[in-house]
Amino acid sequence: MPWLSGRDPALALLRARSAEQEPTPEALAAIRADLGLDAGPSGLLGDWFGRLLHGDLGVSWVSGADVLPSVTAGLGVSLSLMGAALAVALLVGALLAVPVLVRGRATGGAVAAMLTSVPEFLLSLTLLVTVGVWLGWLPTSGWAGPAHLVLPALALGVPAGALLGRLVADALPAVLDERWAELWRGAGTGRGRITAAALRRVLPALAGQFGMVAVGLTGGAVAVETVFAVPGIGRTALGAARSQDLPLLQGCVLALLGLGLLAGAAAALVRRRLLGPALREAGLGLPAPRGVRIPPVVPTVLGAVLVVVLGWGLLRDPYAVDVTARLAAPSAAHPLGADALGRDVLARLGHGAASTVGTAAAVTLLSLLVGLVLGVLPGVAAGFADVANALPPVLTGLLVAAATGPGTGAAALAVTLVSWPPLAAHAAALVREARASRFLVAQRAIGAGPLWVWTRHVLPSVAGPVARHAVLRLPGVVLALASLGFLGLGAQPPSPEWGLLLDESADYVERAPAAALAPAVALALLAALAVCLSSRGAPPRRGSRPLMPALPLSPTRPPSPTRPPSVRRKVRPVAARTD
Repeated sequence: MPWLSGRDPALALLRARSAEQEPTPEALAAIRADLGLDAGPSGLLGDWFGRLLHGDLGVSWVSGADVLPSVTAGLGVSLSLMGAALAVALLVGALLAVPVLVRGRATGGAVAAMLTSVPEFLLSLTLLVTVGVWLGWLPTSGWAGPAHLVLPALALGVPAGALLGRLVADALPAVLDERWAELWRGAGTGRGRITAAALRRVLPALAGQFGMVAVGLTGGAVAVETVFAVPGIGRTALGAARSQDLPLLQGCVLALLGLGLLAGAAAALVRRRLLGPALREAGLGLPAPRGVRIPPVVPTVLGAVLVVVLGWGLLRDPYAVDVTARLAAPSAAHPLGADALGRDVLARLGHGAASTVGTAAAVTLLSLLVGLVLGVLPGVAAGFADVANALPPVLTGLLVAAATGPGTGAAALAVTLVSWPPLAAHAAALVREARASRFLVAQRAIGAGPLWVWTRHVLPSVAGPVARHAVLRLPGVVLALASLGFLGLGAQPPSPEWGLLLDESADYVERAPAAALAPAVALALLAALAVCLSSRGAPPRRGSRPLMPALPLSPTRPPSPTRPPSVRRKVRPVAARTD
C-alpha cells in the first residue's frame, strides 16, 4: 500500500507512534533502518513468509507488541459476535420463509428487500440511542460480557437474515411444486416431513451463501464494531491499514482468508452430504422456474412515490446553505428537514439519486456477469470466491485507492472486486445441480448438443435465481460505496451521493432523525421496487409439470407405502388390447 500510493511508510509510522514528534530526516531514516523498509515490498514479504513458516507473525510496527496475540484476540471477539449475529439472522430468515411454507407459493419479497437495505451503521446508532441510552436496557460500548453482544448482533443479524430468508423463500416454491411433494401429500405425509424434505432440497444450492454471510459478519462488521467499540478483527485490520502497520494488517488478512477458505470447505462438505449420491449419479431433478404474482399496484405505488419525491428534490438547490436551519425538522421550507450545514435534505436526496443508483446498478450488473461467467466453472469459482469474499470492502478500497487515487471510480472498482463472490458461489452450486439432473442426461442421450443444453436448460435455471440474488444485494452495494466515501476513498463532499448523506447524518440521528432516515427510506423503497419488478413473471399454467419430475434428495420415504388414490387403479397393458 505505501509503495503503490507513493507515500513514505516511515512518515505514516512516525505519525502513528507519536503525533508530536517532528518528521526530521534523521527520525525517518531511523525508522527505515529499524524496520528494514529499504528492502522494498518484495523483501519485506519474503521475510514475512519466512517467519510465517515458523509460526511467527512478526511484531507490530506501531506498538512493538507481538502480532499473533492481537490477531487471536480480535478473531475470538469477531467469532463470538458472528455466532450471535448468525443466530439472529437464522431467526429472521426463518420468519421470512414461514409464509412460503404455509401458503406453498412465492411472495413478493418487498419486506425482505427493505430489511436487507437497512444500513448496518444506522441501525447500530438507532439501537444504541433508543435501547442503550434512552431505555438503558443494554450497554452501549465495550466488550465485557454477553450483554455487550446483543445490540451489535441485532445490527448485523437483521439485514443478513433478511438476505438469507429471501434466498430460501425464492427457492422453496419450485421445490414444493415438484412431483415428489405432490405424491407425499397424496400419501398422507405430514406437513412437517414435507417441509423438512423441501428445506433439504433447497439448502445445497444455498449452503455456500450461509458460509459467505458468516465470513462477512466476521470481517465485514467494521462499521458496527466501530459504533459499539468492539475490538474485533475487522476494526483491528482497519486500524492497522490506516496507520500502515504492515505486520498487524498482514496477520488480520491472513486470519480472514483462512476463515473464508474454512467456511467454503465446510459449505462444500455440507452440500455433498445433503445431495448424497444423487450428485454423482445424475439423480437430481431440474425444478421448473416459478413466477410470482405481484399486484401491479405495489410496484406502481412504490415507483410513484420515488418519482414524486426525487423529482421534487431536483427542483431545489442541493448546495444552498442556510445556517439558521441547521438540523431543522421537516417543515414547509424544508419538507425533509435540513442537514448539519443547513442544506435541504430533499434537494440533496433528489440530486444524488442518479449518481447513487447509477453507480450501484453498474456495480451490481458487472458483479452479476462475473458471477455467471465464473459459475460455469464451479471448481474454479469456489476457491476464488472464498478468498475474495473474506476481504472486507474497506481494505480492498484502501488498496485500490492507493493504486488509482480516491474517487467514485476507485470505490466502484473496489466494491465490484468483493461483490461477485456470493453470486458466483450461488451460480456454481446451481450449475452443479443442473449438470447432475436426469433431464439433461436424457437430452444428451437423444443427441442434444452442449450449446442447446446450456442455452435452453442450464442458463434459464441458473440466471433467474442469481439475478434476483443480485437485486437483493443492490442496497449492500450502495452501503459499501457509502462506507468508502466516508473514509475519503469514494465520492467526496459536497456531493449529494446517498451514502454520504447517510454518513453525514449518522452523528445527528438523535437530534435530526429525518435527515438520517430520508436516504435510508429511499434506499428501502428502491430495493423493494427492484425486487418486485425482478420477481414478476407469468406463473406456469395450471396443471403443468416439469418434464422430468424430481425426487427428494434423501432416502426418506413417506411413512405409508399406500399409493395415493390417483395412482391406485390398475392400467391395462397395451398388449391386452391388440385384439
